[in-house]
Amino acid sequence: MTASLKVGVLGAGGVSRFHLAGYKEAGAQVVAIADAHPATLEATQTAWHVPRGYTDFEALCADPEVQAVSVCLPNALHHPATLAAARAGKHVLCEKPISLSLAQADEMIDACHEAGVILQIGHHLRSNPYAAHAKRLIDSGELGRITFIRLRQAHDWGGQEPRASFRTLASAGGGTLLDNGSHVMDLARYFGGNVRDVFARVATLAYDVEVEDTSVVSLQFESGAIGSVENAWTATGWEEAFWVYGTKGALEYTNRSGTPVMHHSFRASPGTAWDRPDVTTYHFAGLEPHSRNVADFLAAIRGERSVICTGEDGREAVRLILASYESAREQRPVTVSNVSSSARS
Repeated sequence: MTASLKVGVLGAGGVSRFHLAGYKEAGAQVVAIADAHPATLEATQTAWHVPRGYTDFEALCADPEVQAVSVCLPNALHHPATLAAARAGKHVLCEKPISLSLAQADEMIDACHEAGVILQIGHHLRSNPYAAHAKRLIDSGELGRITFIRLRQAHDWGGQEPRASFRTLASAGGGTLLDNGSHVMDLARYFGGNVRDVFARVATLAYDVEVEDTSVVSLQFESGAIGSVENAWTATGWEEAFWVYGTKGALEYTNRSGTPVMHHSFRASPGTAWDRPDVTTYHFAGLEPHSRNVADFLAAIRGERSVICTGEDGREAVRLILASYESAREQRPVTVSNVSSSARS
């Protein structure tokens, strides 16, 4: 039963609160948390009433009571933390990106497979009810042949500077293209299938950091559809959005106004005008996407559903990011399948 599952969280930084809230909503027990910074560890333990704290993620992974872990550490630590968890027989929910290279991703996938444990990558947009319903409409053929997909995730760090672990290549591996882009690159594949090639532009325009804070990537899907992925740390406020156009209908979703909404436009009524098609509007209630993603992880552990975002899915999102960085450096289109396991962001 979910209530009996004992969970540990590796990392007590900003994203960990979504995992902690998700486990609480689902009724799982967070019995341990690890963070290298004692003050952060103590504050998070106190706030969430977590009984045991560790300053070393490997020590938490060795805790015999823990059955599953969330990896909420800086990007560069996803690989060693997942390997440690797998060796200890723990199921793993690893935050995005899965890793900073394809070779590391393959090692993580293999380690979890050999240990017989679940590996889910925290691309929580798959658990967003709007994206989930969009996927159902796409797969049902309701939109016809998909022709264009536009995806955006952008914010401004709440008006603050980027957190320390996101400012350097050594810790983060990349900027907004990796941070935000990995989510929407995964969503691009979820909606449109595999991508043939990419052309990217990146820039650092607002912050004194080693990584990019603004990016745009043009996609060519294997299906023939085209797409655009837009990311920024320079967007005042917060936005997740997607647009999916097909030969029979279109979807438009955004949370920019603070209230998420999705419109499905189509032409079923006679005499609809250019600017006045039939429209169905969706407002979904319930848990927010991170908590839903945690619930999906627990359901996969119980065998109630397949893993919503596998290690292989996470690896392919990283492949798209690596291809995009190569494109930006060389100022040319890059064929995604040509990105090798030795490439790094």
